[in-house]
Amino acid sequence: MICALGSAVCFGTASVLQAVAARATAPGTGSGVDPALLLRALRQWRYLAGLGFDGLGFLLQIVALRSIPIYAVGAALAASLAVTAVVAARLLRVRLSGVEWGAVGVVCAGLAMLGLASGEEGDRAGTTTLRYVMLAVAVGVLLVGAVAGRLPGRGRALALGLGAGCGFGVVEVTVRLIDDMSPGALLANPATYALLVGGGAAFLLLTSALQRGSVTTATAGLVIGETIGPALVGVVWLGDRTRGGMEWLAILGFAVAVAGALALARFGEAPEVAGDGAR
Repeated sequence: MICALGSAVCFGTASVLQAVAARATAPGTGSGVDPALLLRALRQWRYLAGLGFDGLGFLLQIVALRSIPIYAVGAALAASLAVTAVVAARLLRVRLSGVEWGAVGVVCAGLAMLGLASGEEGDRAGTTTLRYVMLAVAVGVLLVGAVAGRLPGRGRALALGLGAGCGFGVVEVTVRLIDDMSPGALLANPATYALLVGGGAAFLLLTSALQRGSVTTATAGLVIGETIGPALVGVVWLGDRTRGGMEWLAILGFAVAVAGALALARFGEAPEVAGDGAR
């Protein structure tokens, strides 16, 4: 659980840096997903620093997924919004309301309950069919990005956020589906391609969502996409369980942590700060 929380800290810090860079990047001419936007954002040092935090967070996430259930890792990743809120309050001097500070506390309480209730990771390896399903979902995330530009503002933001969340969810599941790291096995495993396509598509959709539409709506979709689906896959198909007799506490902790994260959805992007020279 420590690695999952460390991953949340890295991702939460990265989101502040990347959001500032995304807002400072010149937008494209379309309303949908702009692949060139990611390339333009990469010219911003804050975005590169954010990617560094993302890389460290991903390594910690892999370690966590190899030791605790997916539902606990997913809830911890959603808690990165609490980290973002605290970082924004400290570094960007953003004022948090009493309700938002309360939501940070709710997230922490939910994670504490999950930490007490979580058992070890499931012992099922996952079927070949599940690996191909994850690849299909990853491709579906790309299709979501392709049609998102045709939707109205709030619908577009929700589609981009939910698509990005599903892409990150694919990454969470496929880490558990890759059990042989030899080159030949990696090339033959559909989960490898699902991880690459899902992760890349998620970053693309999330970068576009940060720049266009309602950040709160997009982030709410992101939280839902990266928590509920992967948690169900872990429990139903990969054998994730809780400690004996503590199923109720795990369910309650998961719901509380996700609800708290949704209450902090506006921190999916660093708020505008007057006088910030990066903008």
